[in-house]
Amino acid sequence: MEDLFAGIVTSKTRIKLLIKFFFNPGVRSYLRELSSEFNVSTNSVRQELNQLTKSKLLQSEKNGRQVFYSANKNHPLFSELISIARKTMGVDKVIDGIVNRLGDIELAYLIDDYAEGKDTGVVDLLLVGNIDQYHLNDLSIKTERYIKRKIRSLVLTRKEFEAFLPKLEKRKHILIWEMK
Repeated sequence: MEDLFAGIVTSKTRIKLLIKFFFNPGVRSYLRELSSEFNVSTNSVRQELNQLTKSKLLQSEKNGRQVFYSANKNHPLFSELISIARKTMGVDKVIDGIVNRLGDIELAYLIDDYAEGKDTGVVDLLLVGNIDQYHLNDLSIKTERYIKRKIRSLVLTRKEFEAFLPKLEKRKHILIWEMK
């Protein structure tokens, strides 16, 4: 799925950084954390961070001895890079399928690793509403084949969601769809 970026960007580390920061623009990370997560040398990550900061795609903020990096929300390509990152991770297909086929869905959240921008191969979703479980299972199987990732869903009613909210607040999460 990294093919969308690979045609434009040749560095695998740079692709991972773009996905990490633009899939969830609220993420902030520092050099050693990124090096450990991507399992590459700090020098390799540093070079890419410097290049992305120089091009103003990322911004940096010093906090004590650490420099934290994050997506530059004021960059002219910000929204386009978010879209590309979501397509790269396959989330756009998951959202389209959920909204169009699953019944009365009120909210959809991406939770845990993917909400943190980590591509672990398992997409965790929290769905709130009156959802057709049969169609959810069918859609998950089809979408998993397309995005080459496993989908795990937690389905809650509105009342269950309200009781679950304190636990959700302690976990990484991104609201990916809301009924208007």
